[in-house]
Amino acid sequence: MEQVDIIIADESHFSYAHEICEVISDSAKVRGTGIAKRTPEYVQTKMQNRNAIIALSGDKFAGFCYIEVWGHEKYVAHSGLVVHPDYRNQGLAKKIKEFTFNHSLKKYPNSKVFGITTGLAVMKINSDLGYKPVTFSELTDDPKFWAGCKTCTNFDILTAKNHKMCLCTGMLYDPAITVKKKEKWFNKRVLKRLKNIKQTMLANNKQLLLWKK
Repeated sequence: MEQVDIIIADESHFSYAHEICEVISDSAKVRGTGIAKRTPEYVQTKMQNRNAIIALSGDKFAGFCYIEVWGHEKYVAHSGLVVHPDYRNQGLAKKIKEFTFNHSLKKYPNSKVFGITTGLAVMKINSDLGYKPVTFSELTDDPKFWAGCKTCTNFDILTAKNHKMCLCTGMLYDPAITVKKKEKWFNKRVLKRLKNIKQTMLANNKQLLLWKK
């Protein structure tokens, strides 16, 4: 594995914004999952606010993630986690996620950390960090967060369920709760099966909504 440095991004990394957005979009297409689109300008804003993490191998882009703040810092979320195809299958995603997680805890020590994802790999990483699966009602109710899902292909499912359910799984880390021993709740086979069941159910509901229209 080439030497990869993970750092807090700033204005000097603006030139990577367009490539970051392309890799995020291409990654979603390969996985066949819905994803909220990002613009280079939005990514640059995160860099400017020191809420973005970038991984570089020399001057080559290797990976990225950024922090979003919701509900007057009551919640923070990590979004846009991606690794360039040339650097995948080397454990880099986990390292970027851990760096972002620790950075957000230092910068926003009183905030709950949450995320929504369809990826089992991300669920596993979150589980190792202490996240627990939760219902959407335990996440932020900030309308701006949910508005960010409008460009996702599954947004009509989310709105049909009144923001209570979608193909994504909600996960939450509460720093106020001291966990003496991590619970081994993550089971890839079980979660994959549940994900497939939920996807089938919601897809059927989606077809029914289209038929009613």
